[in-house]
Amino acid sequence: MSNKINIIAGVLLLLGALASMTLFTVDKRQYAIIFQLGEVKEVITEPGLKFKLPLIQNVRFFDKRILTIDTPEPERFITAEKQNVLVDHFVKWRIIDPRLYYESVAGDEVRARTRLLQTVNSGLREEFGRRTVPEVVSGERDRIMENMRIRADTDARQIGVQILDVRLKRVDLPTEVSESVYRRMEAERLRVANELRSEGGAIAEQIRADADRQREVIIAEAYREAQMLMGQGDATATSIYAEAFERDPEFFSFYRSLEAYRSSFSSKGDVMVLDPSSDFFKFLKSPVGAPSN
Repeated sequence: MSNKINIIAGVLLLLGALASMTLFTVDKRQYAIIFQLGEVKEVITEPGLKFKLPLIQNVRFFDKRILTIDTPEPERFITAEKQNVLVDHFVKWRIIDPRLYYESVAGDEVRARTRLLQTVNSGLREEFGRRTVPEVVSGERDRIMENMRIRADTDARQIGVQILDVRLKRVDLPTEVSESVYRRMEAERLRVANELRSEGGAIAEQIRADADRQREVIIAEAYREAQMLMGQGDATATSIYAEAFERDPEFFSFYRSLEAYRSSFSSKGDVMVLDPSSDFFKFLKSPVGAPSN
């Protein structure tokens, strides 16, 4: 009885070992390639429980997910003005043809990353060499990334890989160049500020001159209007005086004499030497203005 149990246990263990060597599971995040004596026998792209021949067949798995190549240190490139720039970038890629991927780089992710980086760096060097610093910093950054994605993807297809995106995270100038650029920018800003101050001063002078001119015009117009009003007033007063003189010449003469007296004796220190019989004292001798007997 004991021998039978041992035999059954041995058979079960053998069957389990054969099953483990025959059955395998493909995850939905993976590709699988079945090799038979070192040659590619089958490429499996769908997940599930799969079979292989034990001992003569083996399986390798490859990542189906989107992978990232992120440069550890910024790369140095030269622009059209022969200026060095430091570029930090990353690449998004994935395997789309497991068989070609294996045949091209032996399924080695390190080798694939190295080739992709070489392609991207070569393309970036060419793209930066055709553009100036302002263009690569902001002006044509999107165009550079799109051109690089297309170019890198064309080369990556030859090894069974698709390039999904190439992104420039940062484009900086080296420290020694940055200081020079900042000094040049500072000088340029100072020049612009001086130009604006000069233009502002010229405009201020123009405004002041225009204000002075308007002031003179307003004063002249006010003086002219005042003279016109004074003239009209004098004319009206003369007309009234004339009308009053026509109505009562004797009263008008009396009124004018009073005005003359007031003007002549406005100060206590005034001294006048006149003939007492002069007409100047006519109304002082006779209130009605008639000559005395």
